[in-house]
Amino acid sequence: MEPELWAVLIAGAAAAGWVDAVIGGGGLVLIPLLLAVVPGLAPATALGTNKLVGVSGTASAAWTLVRRVRPRITPWHVVLALACSGAGALSASLIDAAVMRPVIIALLLAVGTFVALRPSFGTAPAAGGGEVGRWRRWLVLLAVGVIAFYDGIFGPGTGMFLIMAFTALLSQDFLRSAAMAKVVNASTNLGALLVFAWGGHVWWQLGLVLAVANILGAQLGARTVLGGGAKLVRFALLSVVIVMSSLLTWQEISS
Repeated sequence: MEPELWAVLIAGAAAAGWVDAVIGGGGLVLIPLLLAVVPGLAPATALGTNKLVGVSGTASAAWTLVRRVRPRITPWHVVLALACSGAGALSASLIDAAVMRPVIIALLLAVGTFVALRPSFGTAPAAGGGEVGRWRRWLVLLAVGVIAFYDGIFGPGTGMFLIMAFTALLSQDFLRSAAMAKVVNASTNLGALLVFAWGGHVWWQLGLVLAVANILGAQLGARTVLGGGAKLVRFALLSVVIVMSSLLTWQEISS
């Protein structure tokens, strides 16, 4: 590739890392860019390469956030996310994305409406300090499994759905939920990456270069989250709802 194309992709990977660290959705930046800049790139290779880039940046952001926020995360969350995401990636060819698109649009609009009408949701300073009942812990595991499977099949909005699930089920603020979401999302990316790599759908040379840029963007994004706190995450969540629902609606109409 020409040097200017490399520069575009590296800048895009850094931007995707920042977006992923703040709220998730970096794939919405990088995947279309890969397909536009690299002529003839197979969609599966774009997805697989994006997972390689994404797991690097998300893991980096997770490390930074976890050291500062200390979220409620267990090895079960990580293992379940990895396994279910891998299963989702294996099932991706059996499910038409066009069928899922209207459902995701409806979910996005429901999430956006709920958060917009509940300004205190996820922003209470004392949220997340109490004990969590057993049934809630099981519901969290169920949510992790379902969202991880979705990430393997389709993907857009995974980080946002995780943040919403953790905030609602654990009665904690958006910042703590964002830290948990980064750990789980790194695991879902890894699970899907293993499946794509097994199928030979990863461009390793390109992906490793872009991973470095993604890590730099993710570190900046993690520090942005720590500086802005729960209110910034809330604003970013609503922004992602608007952008994603508009994009998916346009895809639904144009198809």
